[in-house]
Amino acid sequence: MAGAPAGGPGPGRFRSAAPAGRPVVSFAEPELSGARTRSRVGPRTAAAATCLVLGLGLIGGAAAGSWFTGDGGDDDGRTAYSAAGALWHSVPVDQLFPSSVQGTGAGPGGADRTWTRIAVAPDGGCAHAFDPLLARALAPAGCRRLLRATYTDATQTYVTTVGLLFTKADPAAMAALAARFRDERLDRRADLMPRPYAAAGTAAAGFGDRQRASWTLSVLTDAPVVAYAVTGWADGRVVDAPQPAADAVRAGAGTAPAQAGLGNEAKGLADRIERRLRKTVGTATETPA
Repeated sequence: MAGAPAGGPGPGRFRSAAPAGRPVVSFAEPELSGARTRSRVGPRTAAAATCLVLGLGLIGGAAAGSWFTGDGGDDDGRTAYSAAGALWHSVPVDQLFPSSVQGTGAGPGGADRTWTRIAVAPDGGCAHAFDPLLARALAPAGCRRLLRATYTDATQTYVTTVGLLFTKADPAAMAALAARFRDERLDRRADLMPRPYAAAGTAAAGFGDRQRASWTLSVLTDAPVVAYAVTGWADGRVVDAPQPAADAVRAGAGTAPAQAGLGNEAKGLADRIERRLRKTVGTATETPA
């Protein structure tokens, strides 16, 4: 997915601070006898001092080992975050959006689903990809790159666009954005829906804004990514009352999108694309044996 300047947020690497130096240990008060000075050390004091010195050595060795082997948790987290932000131009499209996605148990009542990719949008910016209010809500994170693909189910009854928005935000900014979406329930508002990608000559050719039936959106905090999916019927029918996937998949939901399983389509596909993203990040940050 090359074609734009590379570069992620690139947060700095942190290491645990080194010990500030060994403490000064006084084994005993000196005894003065004439011109000579002699230290008097009891057996218990000597044993305690030996344990202290050995303990400091072990701690120092462990700390040094973690620096050289890269075992620091904070450091690993920042490396993974940076790696995730660079995936849009460093991995093939099939790795993020495979040609076929298996959704075992993803349908209503635990039914299996299989989704087939029918279109991949050229990677680019975020202009016109979101409803105006959603674009405004996501603006604090910035838009580095937007990747989208559209899938259909095995019967070509439904079409679903899944997207990965790679932001310019650091971990703190992504955490703040995720908290806002959660606290204000912005992912449930119909005026904050992502837009579909309709490709001519495919089952999604008529998949426009008025055909959106259900959607899901997730602001990740361990990667500079916003993942989403929006789904509708492949026959181009207009939907007057779209419903967020989180509500449409609830037991007893009686809306048309819920009864048709469109919430399951959006949520099931989005979940699996997000898992692939995390798996790809893990592979990219593995240390060779």
